[in-house]
Amino acid sequence: MSARSHTYKTAHKTNRRDTAPLREFTARFATGEEIENWDKHVTANPNGGNMLQSAAYASVKNGNGWDVRFLVLESGGAASYNLVMEKKFPVLGRLWYLIKGPDVGAAADLKPALAACAEFVKAAKLNVFAIKVEPDIVDAPEVQSQLAAGLVKAPNIQSNDSTALLDISAPENEVFRSISSRARNAIRRAEREGCEVVQREQGPETYRALYDLMADTVNAKGSMPLRSYEYYARFWDEFCDRGQGSFFFVYEDGKPSVGAFVINYGSKATYKDGGSTQNRKQYGDSHLVQWAAIRRMKELGCTEYDFCGTPPAARIKDKSHTLHGMGMFKTSFSKTVTDFVGCYDFVLAPVRHRLWVQGAERVFRRLETMRTGNQFY
Repeated sequence: MSARSHTYKTAHKTNRRDTAPLREFTARFATGEEIENWDKHVTANPNGGNMLQSAAYASVKNGNGWDVRFLVLESGGAASYNLVMEKKFPVLGRLWYLIKGPDVGAAADLKPALAACAEFVKAAKLNVFAIKVEPDIVDAPEVQSQLAAGLVKAPNIQSNDSTALLDISAPENEVFRSISSRARNAIRRAEREGCEVVQREQGPETYRALYDLMADTVNAKGSMPLRSYEYYARFWDEFCDRGQGSFFFVYEDGKPSVGAFVINYGSKATYKDGGSTQNRKQYGDSHLVQWAAIRRMKELGCTEYDFCGTPPAARIKDKSHTLHGMGMFKTSFSKTVTDFVGCYDFVLAPVRHRLWVQGAERVFRRLETMRTGNQFY
């Protein structure tokens, strides 16, 4: 019997004081039809899915250091569709990375959902030694206490495990009033002084313009690593080909001076990539780019705008943090920082996982970077 044909379920043990049984989950691989319509299913997840679980992202990562699997978790007639990235290592076996998943409705659902995954991979003989998870569950002390029993904290991977989220579901004038006076004044001044935002079509010329701006920013501020141009070109292609990506630019002295790539995925918009030249003359140009992107995302039906990465809430004013400047800019639109729980390991083979955290991961990451020049995750 193939792995795809297996379905396994698990449940919380019911506390004697409970008046009703807790949720059961089953785990299986997606059918061909489900994979064909993957984005439709993911955006119907309990939390609306995430662009890093999309078909476009699966296409970018599949064969680019990872094998992609499409996992379905089901409970009570409802389903959650999750992208799994898989790597195989000598001796250790397979690592599963549920990027921005599993997408479950509540923190209490996480462990039974993962237990269903564990039963599934065991019965299907997939030899998975650990499942790396990073659900979009907002951090809180009571959530941490639930995760501490059974999961091992791992270093965070994605930049938006702490982020600024803006509700853009209200009418445009109300959204504008909800951002800070500093941001509103910057947008108005840029408009008064004739700054204009241009949307550009996908293609090599647009890609090179944004990539050069990103490189300029990284060279000046060193706030984050920059992947190869080829990686970004493929990434932008995949999302744009599906109608899920938009480019926004402003110009100074006839050249691009600020650029942004924003993804619309279901009801969520994500400011994924951006960059700018240094020492610009136009005041408020970067704020105006974001406001133009927000307006466009509203037109496309998005109700939430993710600025994709800030320092954690407790360090938002810490000038020593590498994302301090970005955090100050992004929180001028959304006054609060949302901290998600971040990355954890669900351990299936304790001895092999111990080897992983005690040095194997570091060695394999270094080897892959030396061999391909790419980032590991």
